[in-house]
Parts: sequence; structure tokens; C-alpha cells
Amino acid sequence: MSTRDSPPLLFEMLRSYASLARTLNLSESVRELQSTRQTVRRHIALLEEYKGSPLFSFENRQYVLTEAGKNSLREAEELIARCEAWLHDESKHVNELFYLGLQVGPIPFYLQQHPLTAIWDMGSPLVQYAFHAWADSQGDLESPALQPLRPYLMVFRFNEDNGDWICTEVGEKSSYATWFGWEKYRSSVGKGIANLPGGPGFANLLAKPFHDIATTRGIRLDHIHTRIGHGPDDELKTISYQRLAMACRFADGEFALATLIDRTRNVVIANLSEENRNSMDESFEMNEIPPAT
Repeated sequence: MSTRDSPPLLFEMLRSYASLARTLNLSESVRELQSTRQTVRRHIALLEEYKGSPLFSFENRQYVLTEAGKNSLREAEELIARCEAWLHDESKHVNELFYLGLQVGPIPFYLQQHPLTAIWDMGSPLVQYAFHAWADSQGDLESPALQPLRPYLMVFRFNEDNGDWICTEVGEKSSYATWFGWEKYRSSVGKGIANLPGGPGFANLLAKPFHDIATTRGIRLDHIHTRIGHGPDDELKTISYQRLAMACRFADGEFALATLIDRTRNVVIANLSEENRNSMDESFEMNEIPPAT
């Protein structure tokens, strides 16, 4: 279409597309959306007209995502999630940086991105060390400058086939390893973030910041407060931490994303009360001394 105007029902069109992409069954999507077959079909047809390519094919009486449909899905799902979060004042920008604050059942999710100057204003010695090591390594994961930091890192590779971030490395001193224990951390290599012990909520916290780093090839600081299963009974425990996400390169030159997490009560997040900010058990704070150089 020649016009650049967005259709008035864009949000509903995206919901129809995401639902049909998930179910690949028109009747199921109609029930899920409490809509009609004609409406869902019309939404898909309009989206395809605007985008200029088919999102689905229909083979053997079954909907199948086309290549364009697969490539468009993740962004559509993120747009839907952001719209719903924005509507309920859960997603916004604080000081022009990303903020997320919502409650899903018994689990709160608070995430606030901070400017990199906060590394020096309130970052722990480990976070400050990580920034220097990343800069000195120029993003080369195998650089000698990064080797002392590797035991504290989790490393991910993006899988283009399923749009998921795959864990390739978990350092034995990382927050992940010391929180979940050796059985879980050793078995996490090779899994997508949605299948790690933290579950879908953990994955949702990672997804947008990870994609931002993949796009900018830079570095990002987030402060996070939530509850995650802990111990043999997987009991929900309060956790707060600073996270540095860093764009790196594997030895084969492919993009690698490395994260350094430091569990600490020293987090600054809008709308998080002082009581909640200090609710993580003191014994969970890492208080790591940076590796000797």
C-alpha cells in the first residue's frame, strides 16, 4: 500500500496474527480472541497487505508460517506485550531509559535501565571491574583481559531458527550458579532462556535488554528486583541485582552476549519501596572481590 497511515485496529490485527501463529488453528484463535473467523482472516489479510508479503500459507488444511511470518512474529509479540504493559502503567521510560514494573501472581518484576555513569556512582567493584575488562578485551570473549571474569559470566548465543537465546556457558562463580546450585547450572548449557530454571518470567526479563545489546553491539546496566525459585524445593525468594550485559564475539566471530550479575540490595528502581528494596536476605548478597589483575 502506498499510504504510511497505520490502520486504526493495528493492535487487534497484531493479536490475531500472534494468536494464529501460536495455534496455527483458526478455530482455536477465534475462541482465544473471542472473535469471529471472518475478523481474524480480515486482520491477517490487512497485515499482509501492509507488509507486502504473506505471513501464512495454507497447506493440507493447516496454517503454516511463511519465512516472513516467522521473521515478524517476535517483534509483533513484543509490541503486544509492551502495549499491554504500557496500558497498565507497567512499562515506560524513566529518564529516557527503559523501565518495567509489574506483578504476575505472587511474582513482582521490576527492571530499570541506568546510564553507564551509574557504574561509577553506585556500581559494585565487580561491576566496575567487568566494565574495564570488557573495554580492554574489545569484546573478544577469548581475550586474556576477560579470562579472570569468565567464572562470573553467563554467555548466550542467539538461535535464528527459533528466535531464542541459547545458554552456551555458565561460570561456576556466577550469580546463576550460586543461586540455583551446581546440578541446575551445569545442565543449563544448551538450553534456551525460557527453559532455564528461572522459567518464562526469567526469560521475559532477559529478552528486550538482550535484543537491545544485539542491535547496538554495546553494553547496558540494569537494576532488577523480583522473586525466583531457590533451593531444592524451588521456594520463591526475593532477589535484587545489578546486571551488566555486554556485546562480545565468540572465537568464530559470531555475536556473543555475556552477562555479569551481582546480587545486591544497592538497586535504584522507581516505584520500588524501601522496604521491598531491602527485602532480599542479606546472605544472598554476593559481595564479590574483583579478580586480581
